[in-house]
Amino acid sequence: MYRIGLGQDSHAFKTSGKKPLILGGVRISENGGLSGNSDTDVILHSLCNALSSAIGGDSLAAWSDEMCFKKGIKDSKKYVEYIFTKVKQKKYRVENVSICVEAKKPRLDLKIIEKIKEKIASLLEINIQQVGITFTSGENLTPFGQGKGIQSIAQVLLHG
Repeated sequence: MYRIGLGQDSHAFKTSGKKPLILGGVRISENGGLSGNSDTDVILHSLCNALSSAIGGDSLAAWSDEMCFKKGIKDSKKYVEYIFTKVKQKKYRVENVSICVEAKKPRLDLKIIEKIKEKIASLLEINIQQVGITFTSGENLTPFGQGKGIQSIAQVLLHG
């Protein structure tokens, strides 16, 4: 049986203070991070929502808030590990991941995008060729295209 999951997440850029920017489990810069309580990794958050959706689960906040606020876990890789364990418990495996990011900034080079793919593949126990990531600038049409934040949409295909 195949299952498809769709997930979305977005955060505005932090307007004060210093916070690293982390995307797809990769530290992009030491400042210029996104506003929020966790590491605000929009790519991994959208991936969590997609995985949870595919198995009939709930939104990321339904379980990550407890991890973040009660246990102090702010690393989004831990959120992926949590929901991926649920996916495996239901006897599914990931066949494909597709991620689209809308952001005017930062502009990432292909080496960084390859690192993000490697990190996601590692977290989901799949080959890097099973992970696709596209980026769009948004052409100033949305807050993300205007450089006010970053949006990520993820889709997963599971087979079990």
